[in-house]
Amino acid sequence: MAPSYKGYRFPTEVVAHCVWLYHRFPLSFREVEELMLARGVTVSYESIRQWCAKFGPEYARELRRRRPQTGDKWPLDEAFLKANGERRYLWRAVDQDGDVLDIMVQAKRDAKAAKRFLAKLMRKQHRVPRVLVTDRLRSYRVAHRELMRSVEHRRSRYLNNRTENSHQRTRQRERAMKGFRSPGATQRFLAAFSRISPHFRPRRHLMSAADYRAEMTVRFTISNRITGATALPIAA
Repeated sequence: MAPSYKGYRFPTEVVAHCVWLYHRFPLSFREVEELMLARGVTVSYESIRQWCAKFGPEYARELRRRRPQTGDKWPLDEAFLKANGERRYLWRAVDQDGDVLDIMVQAKRDAKAAKRFLAKLMRKQHRVPRVLVTDRLRSYRVAHRELMRSVEHRRSRYLNNRTENSHQRTRQRERAMKGFRSPGATQRFLAAFSRISPHFRPRRHLMSAADYRAEMTVRFTISNRITGATALPIAA
């Protein structure tokens, strides 16, 4: 079901297109404003900011509901980032295909933080994995022993490269945004970004040009059903 746009003076297609641009490409709100102006649409960057904060999480939730069954092998990793000048840790879990399962921004990476993330992950996925893959951080060992004792746990600094590669998009956005403003805002943005951006990033290197275009058409169609837009974002 498409979200309600009641009270917004811009058409659904403009709102959805701006949210898509911001989450799909490493652009600032002002750069999205400029791109829309080039298309003849005058909208302020503050309006775009409000749209992304309001509709980004809604689009992400619907995409999450529609995704197919995730894999049963879960690589986990954590990376540090700065939020309002303070050091924070971004915990991320993906499956063996690289699809993001969940993310969580926390102040620490101790056992308590690891257990909190694993508990949230199991609650959101409604199951446990067949294999849990982590680096050698001891916090994972404690969390696994207390929450996933029956699950195979593989620990190596090389086995969870897929998760580490997933952090690259976050680093790219962090640079484009010149840092994150607060832990709460970081959590909200990355939760939406981690669902919306991958939806428009199929594994292109494994596809022919024709297959890639066909797959993208399907994905844009799904996005339009979620947002309520009547045209592809590229034709907005």
